[in-house]
Amino acid sequence: MTDDRQTVILTGASRGIGHATVKRFSEEGWRIITCSREAVPEDCRRDPNWSDHITADLAERDEIDAFVAQAGALLGDGPLNALVNNAAVSPKTPFKERLGCLNGDLEGWRQVFELNLFAPLALSRGFAIPLRRGKGAIVNITSIAGHARHPFAGSAYSTSKAALSALTREMAVEFAEIGVRVNAVAPGEIETAMIGEEYEALIPRIPMQRMGTPDEVAAAVYRLCTEDFGYVTGTEVFVTGGQHLF
Repeated sequence: MTDDRQTVILTGASRGIGHATVKRFSEEGWRIITCSREAVPEDCRRDPNWSDHITADLAERDEIDAFVAQAGALLGDGPLNALVNNAAVSPKTPFKERLGCLNGDLEGWRQVFELNLFAPLALSRGFAIPLRRGKGAIVNITSIAGHARHPFAGSAYSTSKAALSALTREMAVEFAEIGVRVNAVAPGEIETAMIGEEYEALIPRIPMQRMGTPDEVAAAVYRLCTEDFGYVTGTEVFVTGGQHLF
């Protein structure tokens, strides 16, 4: 590394919450290494802090290994200050239904858990040494759907996010031994391209009477990676407008 900027690695960066989080870290002057199945959007190629993007499908274990190797080569002997595990999937069956307990096949469930649970674990392990060098922070993006039944999430997605919440707590204890903090951010109803008209019916269940924005989620993720939260680990921050209280 040739400069003293802090470095973040972020997955699922090409759109939605991931893209907003990249923008927030860039505004704060961090060096950014990203990963997604898609290429970097054209307008982001001009961002001087978005230094490297690696295209990979993190649901495939060999591609996880390749991503860790490529990103590790970029880090060299330098530190990693933050890892944001944001990539996730909530698939539909061929009948356009969310993947549940009685529809679809079990292979679909396995694919969901590969990306939503095992990829965060594998990446956290893979970057443990540079995270230790940087006394860094890991933030896992969970979901309100991991804590209460959600009408549109589907059972496979919801249970994978519940498992990621539990994994966050376990990681917090074990990674503390190497000086790395581990927390989670659980978004509620956030206005992204994935939100359809049916989500309007959920607004009366939100005390703040509105959906959140990707920038509001990004702000929580960013703060958890800073010294402001230097004594916080094993916590899940709900960015839900109060919806998780019901």
